[in-house]
Amino acid sequence: QVQLAESGGGLVQVGGSLRLSCAASGRTFSSYPMGWFRQGPGKEREFVAGISRSGSITGYADFVKGRFTISRDNAKNTVTLEMNTLKPEDTAVYYCNIVSSGNMQRPIGSWGQGTQVTVSS
Repeated sequence: QVQLAESGGGLVQVGGSLRLSCAASGRTFSSYPMGWFRQGPGKEREFVAGISRSGSITGYADFVKGRFTISRDNAKNTVTLEMNTLKPEDTAVYYCNIVSSGNMQRPIGSWGQGTQVTVSS
């Protein structure tokens, strides 16, 4: 079973940038498409970005297109989310997870503890 650990969150001003990382255990990491999700205060968890096993296909929620970039390094068992031009509404706990091969917006693994991102105005 793959275990996931998110890191890289913090406090940033509007317009700033952060780089989130998701470290995965297990030798089968490259077998799984991966995604980033977030849960803002008082909100349900939502899809942010997804990436295929090889990294050749990516998908984004409309509200982050052009600002966030997902990537992965299968040799290092990591998935990264580069976040630019951050807005107050990006404030949330961010999680990574294994996603369905047929629908990268559908998480199918266990949730980690996430990493808090706070964007201050």
